[in-house]
Amino acid sequence: MTPSFALHVPDAELEPEPLDPGQIVSGTPEVTGKVVWESSDGRQVRGIWQITPGVVTDTEADELFVVISGSATVEVQGGPTLSVGPGDMAVLRAGDRTTWTVHETLRKAYAITL
Repeated sequence: MTPSFALHVPDAELEPEPLDPGQIVSGTPEVTGKVVWESSDGRQVRGIWQITPGVVTDTEADELFVVISGSATVEVQGGPTLSVGPGDMAVLRAGDRTTWTVHETLRKAYAITL
């Protein structure tokens, strides 16, 4: 069992997480991240994720995230368009097809259920 911990998210060191080129709509966005906790069955994941400016598409898992820095517009196909920035919390649902327009390098802390 992982012990309890605290982590300063703005300064956390992240690792490259290359994007599938098919997800990139425009620009040259780069993704980094770090999983900080995962349940023993792999269905619950907690971590930090960052993306540089550009436009990308994704198919989401059930996710709650809080933006630490940066800004983006997240268009949910057939749903709302979310404008997110520092301090904003958002919820995405499994299967949501999204288009992320990242205006400023965005860093978020997330909790995903698979």
